[in-house]
Amino acid sequence: MLRGFYTAASGVLMQERTLNVLTNNLVNARTPGFRASRVVSTTFEDEYLVRLEKGASGAIGTGAPVRIVSDVPTLFDPSSLEETGRPYDLAINGEGFFNILTTDAQGNERQYLTRNGNFDVDEEGMLVLRGHGQVLGEKGPIQLDTANFTVDYNGDIYDEKGKLVDKVLITVPPQDAELEVDANGMYTTQDMEANTQVGDDVMIVQGWTERSNINPNREMALVMEAQRTFQACSSALQILDKINQKSATQIAAL
Repeated sequence: MLRGFYTAASGVLMQERTLNVLTNNLVNARTPGFRASRVVSTTFEDEYLVRLEKGASGAIGTGAPVRIVSDVPTLFDPSSLEETGRPYDLAINGEGFFNILTTDAQGNERQYLTRNGNFDVDEEGMLVLRGHGQVLGEKGPIQLDTANFTVDYNGDIYDEKGKLVDKVLITVPPQDAELEVDANGMYTTQDMEANTQVGDDVMIVQGWTERSNINPNREMALVMEAQRTFQACSSALQILDKINQKSATQIAAL
């Protein structure tokens, strides 16, 4: 009986996590450069063996044959570019990420990576990703004194007089780097400087942004599938609960 409870409950929890991830994908379907995520599940036994091999400790569940979420990887499938005509918008054709410098309320700075090149200029003339932070060049935060500037395919920024201002900083994390992602598609690593390298084999396109790699129809189909599984597991839990209550009543009557 308890094994059935654990199995159904794990199904509810896993599908709930799946629905949260899919919903976030749909919300960001029109966010430039956003990358979809997927929930990957495994059995308790497999996860336990993996943790033993890594020397990890601590309880991760019960011995019942349940499935748990093992990872939520980001799908870095390439997407197409969309022309906007805005001089502040930039797109990366190839691998790599833009670098964004954020500052919290306490004045602490943190660097993020993103494929979202829907940039703007703030009141101080700084190139920014609205709601996040300043765009970094090789010299630091990029400052533009005029709207008449150009960015060539190498990422070099020139003012209206043709003077080189800065170069857009593009970084490519090593393949073994573990990127942490937030709900807005902003990435970071535990040691940003040690785990990123300057991207040389990329092309920067001004006046364009990169679309997300999300197919709304595909995501909706996955949402409906997850909802059906969630409802089935929830119904199983209710049935098992009724059986358990009935068994307890009959035993008490003996």
